[in-house]
Amino acid sequence: MNPTEARPIAPPRPGEAAGAPHAATAEPRTGESGPARPLARTPRLDSLDAFRGATIAAMLLVNNPGSWSHIYAPLRHAEWHGWTPTDLIFPFFLFIVGVSMVFSLGGQLARGASRAALFRKAGRRALILFGLGLVLHGFPKYDLATIRIPGVLQRIAWAYLPAAAILLTLGVRGQALIAGALLLTYWALLTLVPVPGIGAGVLEPGQDLGAFIDRLIFTTDHLWAYSRTWDPEGLLSTLPAIATVLFGALAGHWLRSERSGPEKAAGLFAAGTVALALGAAWGAVFPINKNLWTSSYAVFTTGMALHALGICYWLIDVHSRKRWAKPFIIFGTNAITAFFLSSLTARILGLVRWQTDTGTTTLKAAIHDTLFVPWLRPVDASLAFAIGYVLFWLAFMAVLYRRKIFIKV
Repeated sequence: MNPTEARPIAPPRPGEAAGAPHAATAEPRTGESGPARPLARTPRLDSLDAFRGATIAAMLLVNNPGSWSHIYAPLRHAEWHGWTPTDLIFPFFLFIVGVSMVFSLGGQLARGASRAALFRKAGRRALILFGLGLVLHGFPKYDLATIRIPGVLQRIAWAYLPAAAILLTLGVRGQALIAGALLLTYWALLTLVPVPGIGAGVLEPGQDLGAFIDRLIFTTDHLWAYSRTWDPEGLLSTLPAIATVLFGALAGHWLRSERSGPEKAAGLFAAGTVALALGAAWGAVFPINKNLWTSSYAVFTTGMALHALGICYWLIDVHSRKRWAKPFIIFGTNAITAFFLSSLTARILGLVRWQTDTGTTTLKAAIHDTLFVPWLRPVDASLAFAIGYVLFWLAFMAVLYRRKIFIKV
């Protein structure tokens, strides 16, 4: 699925690390090395904005049920091995980061930006994303003794910066080889390197090599509060997460090639089918597992992402059927803003408390119990709250979109 020429890629602009990619203008075309020459302007991909927005909307939906005790099974993460639709959301987002890089970096390089300057920008963006993640985890007390250091935005930062460096340094073949090497290395580390007191190849919660490294570096005080012995966004599992970003970049190269729209869509579907088969086969010996971000999980979810992007591209960019996608495009052009503000607001809704005749309640519980519980089954009331939350943020993002306000990280 790689174009014949290697093309340079650069970090997304402030909102593009996880926000909207800007259509690259006059991207240089290169081989693995050698002088660049400009390409024609590449149109902006509405399908990519829509895919990003749908991913963010799904993230808000699964992260904000009315009650964590009442959730439909597909809206829960798999407890350990295996996957649910919810387990596709985060890798989709990282995959989109990779696609976006291709479109943003090429244009900046063509306008004369140096690779060193682009890498410095990537470093600043990674620091900002990491800082925003700490803001969410620490709010409102910011207890430095117990604040969780890994997290969703932190993982985006950790995966984005090395991927940007690879994209700025290597051509397509090099990027593909690095992605494969990361997955094989991670597989070998988790299955062959013994964990003190446990042994090698144990993939149970808190017993794998990644969890051991996280406890050693962060200590249990700074890991996921629900376990304190392991973290789903830990350091070692960042290796396959970087591969997920690079797979997105390879898809971006394909979309930037000079092939026809139908050929590009067919290529996405074909590559996705191969990745699904490889991921499922690898999963027989190295289980698909989101919490460990296993290599099989990275490959399998890449296959899903290629199919999802292929559908969006075929409908929106090839056949110009985009009216249905407008809400997702709105979300997709301010993706990090939507995630950060909605996550911060969710924490506030859970922190505002007061005493009632039956005990203590929160603002979130009051809204859920008053507006949804009286007329719906518990699981449906919980889902209705989540849908309402998504629609609230869609309305807010629509105001920004109409005013052409795109907040950059």
